[in-house]
Amino acid sequence: MARPGFEFAPTSPMQIIPVIDIKDGIAVHAVQGRRDSYRPLVTRYTDSTDPATLVGALCAALPIAAIYIADLDAIMQSRPHTALITRIARAHPGLRVLVDAGFSAAHSPASCAMQDNVDIVLGSEALSTLDELETLLAALPADRAFLSLDRKGAERLGCKDIFDTPSAWPARVIHMNLSRVGSDGGPDFAGLAELRTRAGPERRLFAAGGVRDVDDLARLAAEGIAGALIGSALHDGRLDAACLATYHERAAR
Repeated sequence: MARPGFEFAPTSPMQIIPVIDIKDGIAVHAVQGRRDSYRPLVTRYTDSTDPATLVGALCAALPIAAIYIADLDAIMQSRPHTALITRIARAHPGLRVLVDAGFSAAHSPASCAMQDNVDIVLGSEALSTLDELETLLAALPADRAFLSLDRKGAERLGCKDIFDTPSAWPARVIHMNLSRVGSDGGPDFAGLAELRTRAGPERRLFAAGGVRDVDDLARLAAEGIAGALIGSALHDGRLDAACLATYHERAAR
């Protein structure tokens, strides 16, 4: 539902990417980066919290071409769900599976990257140095790599040099503001605008955290954002298949 006084009219192609957070092996509801308090996900698409079942339900109900999986067990406790992610990717060969599993020099993305439809998200939160990012990117096909610039409010998470060196960024960059995740505060439009200026026209930017409704999607599209990572607004029904279809059709052209 659009907010009063705002007409929903997407002005450019933009990819809508559902988000699944995995903690203790199940899908959970992410709220403002407070990971210790995440609870089992309640979603309109299935009664199950099994991540593979949830992916299947989302693919059946929504016009999507990609999904984003945050493996919090890997990020928080170095217990990656590689077998589960591999099973999901194999079950949906036409789906791009974006995986953020705290990849670093100590936790190589090589196993996940063996699946042709898995894209690797390198999160600044997990990286200690700029050299570490550059080494990981050099080992990945350019068209299968994302960089997530992770923030919590104004705080930059992980290696600060990564934020300050746009020349080292890959072609696809995610602006992840954990403080906006699962909130009703809306996307971090100011942060996205600043990032867009620094990233330059050759990079595609993706917004993560805070998308509430069609108004937010329309504004992101109008501002040239290439994609939006969305969790709560999809699971509770504020955004539905009809809304996503508009963007899916435009992005496919």
